Amino acid sequence: MTTPLFITEEQVKSLFTMPIALDAVEEAFKARAKGDAFNEPRRRLPTSSGAYNVMFATWRGHQIAGLKSYPGGSGGINFHVMLYDTSNNSLVAVIEANRMGQVRTGAASGVATKYMAREDAQTVGIIGSGYQAETQLTAIAHVRDIKTAKVYSRLEENRTRYATKMSDVLGIDVTAVSSGEEAADSDIVATITNSQQPVLLGEWLKPGAHINAAGNNSWLKREIDTRAIAMSDIVATDDVEQAKFECGELMRAAEVGRFSWDMAVPIHDIVGGKSSGRDDDEQITLFESQGLALEDIAACERIVELAREKGVGTPLK
Repeated sequence: MTTPLFITEEQVKSLFTMPIALDAVEEAFKARAKGDAFNEPRRRLPTSSGAYNVMFATWRGHQIAGLKSYPGGSGGINFHVMLYDTSNNSLVAVIEANRMGQVRTGAASGVATKYMAREDAQTVGIIGSGYQAETQLTAIAHVRDIKTAKVYSRLEENRTRYATKMSDVLGIDVTAVSSGEEAADSDIVATITNSQQPVLLGEWLKPGAHINAAGNNSWLKREIDTRAIAMSDIVATDDVEQAKFECGELMRAAEVGRFSWDMAVPIHDIVGGKSSGRDDDEQITLFESQGLALEDIAACERIVELAREKGVGTPLK
């Protein structure tokens, strides 16, 4: 058996790039569509300061299994993934997973954009300006020929900082704007906030727009309004069963009769060719992302491979 590794946050940052993440997540979605990979929805238990979260998945063809766990609450959030080799049931690695999660969340939206956005999409609107917002735009720019982007968040200094940084990183024109409506006037719109009230309204959307709603994994949160959901011709989720108790905006829309769960399409079925992500250039499409353990283990498998190639990581004895 190979000695397991402990891989730190800084090491993950040096190893795990967006192209690698996009490839890993897309491959994992295709495997799930074929029935070769399996995902269990997130489980939460109350703690003294918030909740303890556990999510796990397996991938038979790659002979891996793993879980991500993290306590959340007033003390902040620290993510760790334990990855196993199921050919001999040995521990492969323990990985600090804050950065990994940011990149793979962006990658999931990137893969959805590849299969659901118009081929000629060139403009992006980002609502939110944190680290997750950076990986959202980075992923989108890898799958479409993006010319310009706009960003809105509540604090002017944050959106200005984001626009300056992402212009430099991606080499495109990223502009800070003063409203969500201005940002939404785009071919592709990504929301990545922790808002409990809609930050994206259906009345702002252009015909043919694609939406990535990536900040919501709680019934308390709601980034887009029910009109935007009702206007969407195709609604994809990373996991329909998980969305039924984590996706606040779809839950709310279903409660008021503006959405039915039988309309929800698993993103792996779209990526795997079982369902269409878009039928014409006028359709509005929506991807609701809550985050999957399958994405985590697919990402961490690549991280471990790279760590061993480069001699990175601390052996665990």
